[in-house]
This record gives sequence, C-alpha cells and structure tokens, in this order.
Amino acid sequence: MSTTRFLTGITTTGTPHLGNFVGSIRPSVAASLTPNVQSFYFLADYHALIKCEDPVRIQRSTLEIAASWLAAGLNPEKVTFYRQSDIPEIPELTWLLTCVTGKGVLNRAHAYKASVDKNTAAGREQDDGVTAGLFMYPVLMGADILMFKAHKVPVGRDQIQHIEMARDMAASFNHLYGEHFVLPEAAIDDHVATLPGLDGRKMSKSYDNTIPLFSSRAQLQKLIGGILTDSRAPGEPKEAEGSALFQIYQAFATPEETEALRKAYADGIAWGDAKHTLFERVDQVIAPMRAQYEELIHNPARIEQTLLAGAERARTLATPFIRELRSAVGLRSLVQASTAAKPAKAAKAALPAFKQYREADGKFYFKLVAADGRLLLQSTGFDAPKEAGQAIAQLQKDSTALQTLAPRLAPVDGVQAAEVTAALQALAEAAAAA
Repeated sequence: MSTTRFLTGITTTGTPHLGNFVGSIRPSVAASLTPNVQSFYFLADYHALIKCEDPVRIQRSTLEIAASWLAAGLNPEKVTFYRQSDIPEIPELTWLLTCVTGKGVLNRAHAYKASVDKNTAAGREQDDGVTAGLFMYPVLMGADILMFKAHKVPVGRDQIQHIEMARDMAASFNHLYGEHFVLPEAAIDDHVATLPGLDGRKMSKSYDNTIPLFSSRAQLQKLIGGILTDSRAPGEPKEAEGSALFQIYQAFATPEETEALRKAYADGIAWGDAKHTLFERVDQVIAPMRAQYEELIHNPARIEQTLLAGAERARTLATPFIRELRSAVGLRSLVQASTAAKPAKAAKAALPAFKQYREADGKFYFKLVAADGRLLLQSTGFDAPKEAGQAIAQLQKDSTALQTLAPRLAPVDGVQAAEVTAALQALAEAAAAA
C-alpha cells in the first residue's frame, strides 16, 4: 500500500489555547499514528514575520508551540517535526514559484483582499500598510507544501484557497519545466470542533478570549469561572445548545459524560456547579500533559535539539529536490549545461482547464486557467455546485455563452475577450477530436 504524505504548519505568533488543542493539535497527533501516513509538522516562523514584529514574542511562541505539540504526544521519531527557517531550500523554492505565479492570482488572496477592503472602507489608499510579505505569503505557503510533495493538507474551509493556489503554482511550473511537483489536496474534517472562548465567540487570539492550553490549575479554574453565562438561576432549566460551557465540556468528555451534563442542564444545574464540572474535566485531560510541558519549557536545549534533528531529516528530501528544480529551470553548472537534456515535451499540447471550487463564503466558483497557468476567466459565486457545473458546460459547448453568462463572470485584468474565446474554442476542438 502506498504512503500518503500529510503536512501541517503552525504559525509562531501566540500561545496555544484550548481551541488549538481541540481543533488542531489533538487530531493531528492522532493522525500521525495512522498506518501508511507520513506526517510533516512545521513551525511556520517565516510566516510569523508577516504578523508580528516582536522578535522576543516569535522566539517565545516557537518554544511554547513546540513544547505543546511534544507534550500532547507528537513523537518526533515517527514524524518529521521541524522549524521552517531551518530549511533554506524553502525560501529558494518560494522564489522559483514566484516566477511562475501570476500577480492576478495573488490579488485574489483572502488576506490581501481583506486588507484592501479595510483600507477602502476607511478611505485610505488600498495598499496602505500592506507589505510585500503579506502579498506574497501564499507563495511561501505554496513552497512549504510543494517542497515535501504533500498529498494532503488538513485545513479549515476558509483555508481551501491556499491549497488551490499551491496547485496552480505546481501546475504552472510542471507545464513549463516538466513534471516535478505533486498537486496537493485539501483535507477537510467537518467534525473537528471549534471551541467558543470566554465571551462566547470563537476562541481566538484576535478576540483576546482564549484559555491558554497549559494554564496552571489555579489559572484554568479562574478563566473557566469567567466564561459568560446567562442569568438563569439555580433550579431553572438551562439550554445546552449555544452554551459555551457545554460546548467546551463536550470537546473533552466522553459521550456518556456529555449526556449526563445535558441532563443536569435540563434539571437546572447552577452555573457555578457547571463551571466546576467543566474545570475538573478539562484539568483531568490537561494535567498529565501540563507536567510534560513544564519540563520541556524549562529545557529549551532539548526542544532545539529535537527541531534540528527534524530539520536534518527534512533536508534529506529538500536538498536533492531543490537541486533537481534548479537544474530544471537552467540554474546549472556550465559544464552540465552543454550536455543536459531539455525537459521532455508533452506528447500533446497542454490545454486550458476549468477549475471548480468552494470559497469561505460557502458559494461555489469556477475559473478558466490557460495552459501556462494564467487566469483567463473568473466566475462570481453560485449557490450550488450544480449551477456552476452547468455554466461550465455551456461555455465548453459554445463560446457564445460568454455573452449570456456575462452577469455571472467577473472581469480579469489584462485578459482580452479574444484570448478567452480562443481558449474555449481549443477546448471544444479537443473534445470533438477525442
């Protein structure tokens, strides 16, 4: 049976909290034990530079996150666990991918668009405060994924775009220089829990409503005691649905324990008693890991050694691969250049391609991409995948559908109508010849 490679990155800008444990750390550690799976976990400290300008915070976060994953059971002997900045091949690959990635693709990245929209709403110049790092970071993310030929990348639905962009970069490079990259796929787990924070909103550093994963027992009790509840008195039935206390408890308890608390809610448990029940259950899970975490956090040399060993293992793959890619693009020894073979030409000319996908807004989109990876056509959002598929079918059948579907198509800068028509005709001719 073939091995599947999974890759997960963690940005080093904050202290891990209960939501990180339930949504990422716990399921990833479990997945790392799956047979026929090769797992890569990395600390994305290059990415952290985009969000954080405090060197001390980045270093401390790297230590805390590494200690958290190891304390939670990640076995560095069974996975490749490394720090992004210890792999010099990654920034080099970022540049190679930059040279085959259209600016128009990066213009549509969610983070960049959000910054532009925020500036526009405030009446500022659209790129005010936007660094080149923020604009280019999808390429760095693509390099993270493509360097190790990851087959699956676990992400939330709001991160699917990054995997699509990595696929586009890989396809563009492969088209120009031969088949070198694996096209990754997003691995979506809709059953992974999203925990509410102290104020009932999603637990997030952005909202400052988190419960640090390895709080002391006393701090954990204090934070849980501060979770917002309604004004229903002891003895008055309470709703489990929508209760932050109940949702957090459910993520740490067995199904039987969860049902017992649900009954207690219906019987009118006092909020103070519910909070104590939650505190004891969470602490029961965290306490054994907390001891290991404290031991690690006070022994940074041990973590450093672990990360360097992981980097050495990662570079046994990255170093020969970047050498292969350098040769492919022509960055070769002058002696080699006289004898090196050119990339094999495909037996058939590459064709444009339609790609259908779902965005974070829940709607379905499609785009037409040229054989060289450039974006030719972009749709607006459809409520159902079938509607998007029907529109694609119309365009593939007859290029004159461009006129009838015009309201469902978004303009693409620098693309002429004749170029789109030619691409559609090429697809129609290829279909007829098949």
